[in-house]
Amino acid sequence: MTILEKFYQGDIRALSKVISYIEDQENGYRDLLGKLYERSGRSVRIGITGPPGAGKSTLVNALIHEFLNQKKRVGVIAVDPTSPFTGGALLGDRVRMHDFPTTGEVYFRSMATRGATGGLAADTDNITVVLDAFGYDVSLIETVGVGQVELDVIDACDSVVVAVVPESGDAVQTMKAGLMEIADIFVVNKADRPSSERLVSDLKQTLATKKKQPGHWPIPVIPTVATERKNTDQLFARINAHLEFIKANGQFDEHRRLQIKKKILNILKNRFQREFLDRLAGEADLDALADSIHRGEANPFAVGNDLFDRFSR
Repeated sequence: MTILEKFYQGDIRALSKVISYIEDQENGYRDLLGKLYERSGRSVRIGITGPPGAGKSTLVNALIHEFLNQKKRVGVIAVDPTSPFTGGALLGDRVRMHDFPTTGEVYFRSMATRGATGGLAADTDNITVVLDAFGYDVSLIETVGVGQVELDVIDACDSVVVAVVPESGDAVQTMKAGLMEIADIFVVNKADRPSSERLVSDLKQTLATKKKQPGHWPIPVIPTVATERKNTDQLFARINAHLEFIKANGQFDEHRRLQIKKKILNILKNRFQREFLDRLAGEADLDALADSIHRGEANPFAVGNDLFDRFSR
């Protein structure tokens, strides 16, 4: 029996092997993804993002319990910083999975960013397709949380939860980080700490003054204490309400179509870039060109334009 046949029969080990095969971009991985795309499209994707220390992992764990209570199968993609020594995920061995059944209702996968920016690993979207095809009802995507503007999550998810804590600062700082533009739900976690009520109030006030589009979703601000699972049931309810809202008014399907268009453009961009650079490395003497620029005989812009004209033909 092949790995793919075992995958179709629900073998967890086969699932892990398929994900590794795609993550490592083995020969034929695109053809494999193409087959899995035909079996996907049923699950929902929920992103949990925010600054370091916001309690994203604890929120994810609390949400898993809520989904399990609804008899849902949950796949978790936890994107971690890349180890500078191994290239792998720094937090790859997650003890969190010991909190959940080992019968396959929950599947954890840690992924290293491998240099990707925007808070997600490059293959995050592909892995959600794998989890979908395997039969998971929900993919929870936890971003890396290393301080950069984590905007890529909106292109991989249907619903985005932005977690902040009182120590994150005021609502203005949150706006500067760009998180106001991607949040469908705000969570002020660790709400038992001082100044949490003020942050909740500031966020609500800022959201109230934000320009509204017709048929907009009213973004809620939910205070939680995830370690005690306090108000995480409210967060779960608002996630479901948001998904129902965007499905009812057509935004869900429209957003999925936009994601697919971006996916096509990214595939083309990556292929053109890879093939162009391969040709460039094989035919252009970059060392000699760099020396000529260093001597003042040329400039990088003219050299770049010349190389593009030569190789784009």
